[in-house]
Amino acid sequence: MSTERKSRWIPWVFVGGMGVVVAVNAVLITSAVGTFTGVTTGRAYDRGRAYNHVIEEGRRQDALGWTARVARSGGDVAVTVTDAAGIPVSGLLEAELLRPLDGERVALGAAAARGRFALALPEALRAGQWELRGRVSTGDGRHLDIRHRLVLP
Repeated sequence: MSTERKSRWIPWVFVGGMGVVVAVNAVLITSAVGTFTGVTTGRAYDRGRAYNHVIEEGRRQDALGWTARVARSGGDVAVTVTDAAGIPVSGLLEAELLRPLDGERVALGAAAARGRFALALPEALRAGQWELRGRVSTGDGRHLDIRHRLVLP
């Protein structure tokens, strides 16, 4: 008399469970690899060794006492730069827009003015978050670096 085993399905539960784990991991790995933008810090070791220069530059700019305000109105970006006494700073503003998500850069050009700089935004900009990166330089060698996040519709 042979009796048939009623527990044949038990090994298949383990196989099925492992199959679910492998399938979920495959989906997560594909998603992680497919969404990585690749935007990283180039030459990180060299930049790390020179970080004291970055700190010094920050202190130098803080000692200037200049303040930059960025506002968007319509298709333009207005940058106002004043010194510690509230007097407009004359100089040249060179700026670009950087899209942090994918590293896209759009040059905005340069504008010379006394304290209030107007830059036209290109019409073909994609909606989303952008970072305005600019530098206001005066004729005597002083400068202020500006970074400001913008959200475009």
